[in-house]
Amino acid sequence: MYKKIDHIGIAVKSLETVKKFFSEVFGIKPDFEEIIDEQKVKVAGFKIGQSHIEFLEPIDSDSPIAKYLTKKGEGLHHVCLNVDDIEEVLSNMKSFGLDLIDHEPRIGVEGKKIAFIHPKSFFRVLLELSQDNI
Repeated sequence: MYKKIDHIGIAVKSLETVKKFFSEVFGIKPDFEEIIDEQKVKVAGFKIGQSHIEFLEPIDSDSPIAKYLTKKGEGLHHVCLNVDDIEEVLSNMKSFGLDLIDHEPRIGVEGKKIAFIHPKSFFRVLLELSQDNI
C-alpha cells in the first residue's frame, strides 16, 4: 500500500537560487522542472537516492505557495508518500475521519495522481499522497 517517501516539498522564493546552490555545493542539476498551472507553481526536483527534494516557487501572487511564503517564509511545505492505490488510501483515511483537502485525486508533477491531507490530521504537516503513472 505505502511504498516510500516520494518527496519532501520545500517552498522557496527563487528556483534559480536553489539550482545554483545545488549545482555549486552538490554538483547536481534538477532531475526535472515543471510548471503546474492549476497550482500556480513552478517545481524543480532533485533526486536523492530513491526520493526527491522538490522545491516549489509560486508563479502567481495568489497561489497557495505564495500565501504560504507570506505567512511562514521559506521552508518545509509538505511530505509526500508514494502509494499503490491512491483512491483506496484516501477512502481508508476518510473512514478514520482525517480531514482531506482532496477527496478525489488530481494530476500533479510528472503526471502522477496526487491528493493532500490537511496538516491538522497529520501532526501539523501537510501530507501529500502520490501514485505513479500506471
